[in-house]
Amino acid sequence: MDLVLLCVFLPLVTVAWGQYGDYYYGPYNYGDNDEWANVYRQGFNFQCPHGQVIVAIRSVFSKKEGSDRLWNYACMPAAQSLGEPTECWWEEINRAGTEWYQTCSNNGLVAGFQSQYFPSVLDREWQFYCCRYSRRCPYSCWLTTEYPGHYGEDIDMMMYTYDHYIRGATTTFSAVDRDRQWKFIVCRMTEHDCPFQNA
Repeated sequence: MDLVLLCVFLPLVTVAWGQYGDYYYGPYNYGDNDEWANVYRQGFNFQCPHGQVIVAIRSVFSKKEGSDRLWNYACMPAAQSLGEPTECWWEEINRAGTEWYQTCSNNGLVAGFQSQYFPSVLDREWQFYCCRYSRRCPYSCWLTTEYPGHYGEDIDMMMYTYDHYIRGATTTFSAVDRDRQWKFIVCRMTEHDCPFQNA
C-alpha cells in the first residue's frame, strides 16, 4: 500500500517542485550570522533589493533594553508576472506611542521598514518603504493574526505562499507592557493586467 501511494504522489511532488522550486518560501535567510537590522534603542533603515518584497519578519523583545525590539527581515523577488517596480517611496511616519493602521498607497507592496526609537515613550515610530509594480494590482486583502500573540513575546511571521504580499499593517500599543502587537495586511495580486491606470 505504501509503495502504491509513493508511486502516485512522487510524480505530483516532482511536477510541483519543477513549477515552484525556485519560489519556496522558508526557511528564510535573514542575513549572515543571523544579523539584526538594528541594535536596541537605535534607529534603522531596511530596504529589500530592487524588485524584491518583504516576506518574513522576526523580532525579539527586551524589557531591560528600554522595552525595545531587535528586528530582522527577509526578502524574495516579486513574481515576474507583476512586472518591474515602476516607483518606490517612503510612506508617512506612524508616531510612537499610538495605535495606527497603514496600507501602502498607490497599490504598493512593502519592500522595507524605517524606524526610530524614542526613549521618552519607550516605543518606535515607523515608516513603510513601498513599491508599485507595473502590471498587477492587489485584491482580496485580509489581516493576519496578531504578532506577537502576547506582548513581550518573539515575532516570527512569514508568508508561506508565493502569491501573497504584505501591503501594510495595523498595530496596537500597550502603555503597560511598552510593546506593540502587529496585524499585517496581506493581499493577493490579480492574475491579469489591471484594466485601469495603477495609480
